[in-house]
Amino acid sequence: MPQPPRIPAALILVPLLFFFFFAGPVFAWRPWPNQTLNKTESIFGGSKKYEGSSEFIQLKYHMGPVLTNNITVYPIWYGSWKNSQKHIIREFISSISAVDSKTPSVAEWWKTVQLYTDQTGANISRHVHIGAEKNDRLYSHGKSLTRLSVQSVIKSAVTSTTRPLPINPKSGVYLLLTSEEVYVQDFCNNVCGFHYFTFPSIVGYTLPYAWVGNSAKLCPGVCAYPFAAPAYIPGLKAVKSPNSDVGVDGMISVIAHEIAELSTNPLVNAWYAGKDPVFPVEIADLCEGIYGTGGGGSYTGQMFNGEDGATFNMNGIRRRFLVQWVWNHLLNYCTGPNALDQ
Repeated sequence: MPQPPRIPAALILVPLLFFFFFAGPVFAWRPWPNQTLNKTESIFGGSKKYEGSSEFIQLKYHMGPVLTNNITVYPIWYGSWKNSQKHIIREFISSISAVDSKTPSVAEWWKTVQLYTDQTGANISRHVHIGAEKNDRLYSHGKSLTRLSVQSVIKSAVTSTTRPLPINPKSGVYLLLTSEEVYVQDFCNNVCGFHYFTFPSIVGYTLPYAWVGNSAKLCPGVCAYPFAAPAYIPGLKAVKSPNSDVGVDGMISVIAHEIAELSTNPLVNAWYAGKDPVFPVEIADLCEGIYGTGGGGSYTGQMFNGEDGATFNMNGIRRRFLVQWVWNHLLNYCTGPNALDQ
């Protein structure tokens, strides 16, 4: 994989460059290919901090903005997408604000995210909806993207001569979704998705954005786990996905992860753990891989099995989803709407 292009120092501060290229997210657990676990560790995990509970985690507010206004998600469909796949993702995003969904619900999951506030005491918005969308079926920036070229894709979407996406720096979330043929820098090795904000020197605006890739061809055992399991870790078994699409069902939890963190830390100066903003640990990082009561290490926690044999932990408007929990800073552990003891 070629290195990202050099950026003139006048464009971006050196600390910002250091963060963007070298900072890696810290996850509770995911079956990355460079892990070496024995059989006991692969089943139960090396940590006894089940459900992420720990008095050592100090998630703090660093006075930056959070998304307190109604949140609009702008999907950018990069590559080849089936309508059925788009429907699954759209319904998940719409389910965040669907308070009448059957419990346990995606909307109840979002209530934990809503607990976070800005310096005025205003909470994260309850309202999350889908805005304008953009399709890039011709892979206009190629099938191999760097972290910088991801921003170029977003620039193309907001500056297009035909139906450009609106510029919404205050409450917009620009969600770049790459199809299964597309490789993005560090995909499958260190990340399944990431979020940041665009550089004015590239895009022309500072816009919070996230990227999530469909791992169905490249690494389903990593980024679509537990709907697929890697052969190199013994003891892991795949479960049936709730919407009959392993790659997209695997994306749902990553999309949830990134939207939750973008809402609470859109400019990387609001809610995170650790003293060094270059390596922030955010509210979804702390609960990666935890989907139910008792979760920790490679054990996902207690989930539901539908009559069709599919595994899920919460309901959307019409569909079922498997979504990781997020950190509750008031209780100091990971929480979710399907918890048996919270």
